[in-house]
Amino acid sequence: MAQPYFSQLSDFLKPLIDVLGDDHDIECTHFFSGAAVYVDGQICMSLTPVGFALKLPNAPREMVLSEGGQPLRYFPSGPVKKGYVLLPDAVINSPDERTALMKTCIESAS
Repeated sequence: MAQPYFSQLSDFLKPLIDVLGDDHDIECTHFFSGAAVYVDGQICMSLTPVGFALKLPNAPREMVLSEGGQPLRYFPSGPVKKGYVLLPDAVINSPDERTALMKTCIESAS
């Protein structure tokens, strides 16, 4: 079940690996029932049945929340993951916006 998430997240990362790969150790791995990205050993994004979440600094996170993003909870009654935001479909489906946010996520992870 996790393979489609792993494949999709790997595809999302491809344009960034070429740009940022020399400066950071970026790894996409299986993560529970989805996939996660680790940068320099720190998890910073995940794609799971819950959605696509990035750990972002405050200003870009607030911008995503204002565009329809949601705080990340892996379970309905679970705690909010500090610093993470679920991207709304409009952002996920906009390669330029998605990639820019992923770049911010990666650069702030290390």
